[in-house]
Amino acid sequence: MKAVALAVLMAFLAGPTIAQQKKKKEAPTAEQIAEAERVFAEGMKFFVQDDFEQAIPAFQKSLEMSPENAGVSYSLAKAYDKKGDTDKAMPHAEKAFLLSPENKFATTLLADIYEKKHKFAEAAKLYQLLATRYPENTEYAIELASLYLQQDQYAEALKAYDKVEKTLGLSEEITQQKQMVLLKQGKVNEAIKEGERLINSDPSEVEYLVDQAELLMTHDRSEQAIPVLEKILQLRSDNAQAHIMLAELYRKKGDLKRCNEELGKAFADPSLDATTKARVLTSYMAMLPQESQNEDVLAFARSLVQSHPEQSQGHVILGDLLAQRNDKAAARDSYAKAVRLDGSLNEVWQRVIQLDGDLNQMDSVVTHAEQALEVFPNQAVFWYASGSANLAKKQYKKAVDALEEARRLSSDTKLLTFIHAQLGDAYNAMGKFEASDGAYEDALKIDANNEHVLNNYGYFLSLRKVKLDKATEMTSRLVKLFPQNATYLDTHAWVYFARGDYAMARTFLEKAVKLDASNGTIWEHYGDVLFQLNEKEKALEQWKKAKSLGVASERIEKKISTGSL
Repeated sequence: MKAVALAVLMAFLAGPTIAQQKKKKEAPTAEQIAEAERVFAEGMKFFVQDDFEQAIPAFQKSLEMSPENAGVSYSLAKAYDKKGDTDKAMPHAEKAFLLSPENKFATTLLADIYEKKHKFAEAAKLYQLLATRYPENTEYAIELASLYLQQDQYAEALKAYDKVEKTLGLSEEITQQKQMVLLKQGKVNEAIKEGERLINSDPSEVEYLVDQAELLMTHDRSEQAIPVLEKILQLRSDNAQAHIMLAELYRKKGDLKRCNEELGKAFADPSLDATTKARVLTSYMAMLPQESQNEDVLAFARSLVQSHPEQSQGHVILGDLLAQRNDKAAARDSYAKAVRLDGSLNEVWQRVIQLDGDLNQMDSVVTHAEQALEVFPNQAVFWYASGSANLAKKQYKKAVDALEEARRLSSDTKLLTFIHAQLGDAYNAMGKFEASDGAYEDALKIDANNEHVLNNYGYFLSLRKVKLDKATEMTSRLVKLFPQNATYLDTHAWVYFARGDYAMARTFLEKAVKLDASNGTIWEHYGDVLFQLNEKEKALEQWKKAKSLGVASERIEKKISTGSL
């Protein structure tokens, strides 16, 4: 126990009613009393050191020798209570109170234990006793009011607060407590009157006016709130909170012009914290149907990041607005600033990487994925991003390593489909065809109609001239699902080419070139098929056309110069 606690105990033990003992037929001898006091003093040595395990046995022994000693009962109850054992503390506290009902320490201890045991009615009676006995101590009345509230006795709680006011006068804390009680009773008008009383006690106190405006706004008293807010601004024209509240009122009324004016004044205040600005701006954006096109919103977001460049929220909001405007590079840069300030923003990392991919900046994807993995090493989506970007960069070993880690970590079936598909591509590029086929098969087990896998797997099998029945089945399904996709028709045709069925290949390629006449690869394939059908002059025409489009194989020059495959 610290010095203050020890002083309380000593005051309790020294009280004239504490040491008294009920007369018994056989009163303890002087020697017994002396021994009880010695044992009690020994226990107190442990008590003041918070060693309750050793204090309690000493107090119990002292109590056995002096069972009617209120001070010992009190100390034993206190020790059990500090130890957290209120069940054992309560009977000793009750005994101490019965032996010394006039002692405020015994009364307070028992009341506190009752409250911990949720015996609120019993605790309230004791605090009522203390409040009556010590009217100058407002803490008793405040605690009494709290106990009444625990029992939903609102009228009694208000009476207790009134007694506090008579002693202390009007105060913000007690007024707020009274308002809370009145609102629980549904007495909004009376709660407002309490706020007016507090304002009248000190009309220059801005906080009282702010609290009153918030109360009015919360209970749909907007017209009453506006003059209160205007009064605040008369006293403090730079009060950002009042400007924000006025902006909210004008927003609800649909007066966006005045709303924007008030928000502009608030956002110009450098003392207004970034979190509040971000919350207000997010709320404002939510009510605008075309927030991404609203110049005021964008201006507020830019103001937020300029005044609080060290706070991530503003950069995220600005990034959202820029992304909605399809300004992908600027949005990515804004998001990137946010994650540099706060690396724990998982979703923002994903937005950065997504936009890197949209911008076809694969080096940035790899860099940002690695940075995200420093914070989220077990997030499969970041390993997948790294693997996909390395695959696009033709860094196949790095791609496989990252994608295998993504596969190990992922439990999301949709993501797993993408991972398997990319692994199939990467292993194929490395010439590891068994691993490639296995990855593709894993993807199809999850999604039998995955177009990426049906197309790539079928095409690669045709190039290797293996499992051509399977390749035909997959690409047939693909063109049934996407009959207007020229690339998929080309793939299906090429499977037939690999099988030597040039007539069927020609049928699908003729459909493909009609759908996409700008694809050089399809024209080259069409020429290859025509050559096999012995239409060599037509084949040469198609090869030349393929070359003119700039998208064809490296062998196109040789085909044209030799006039053959």
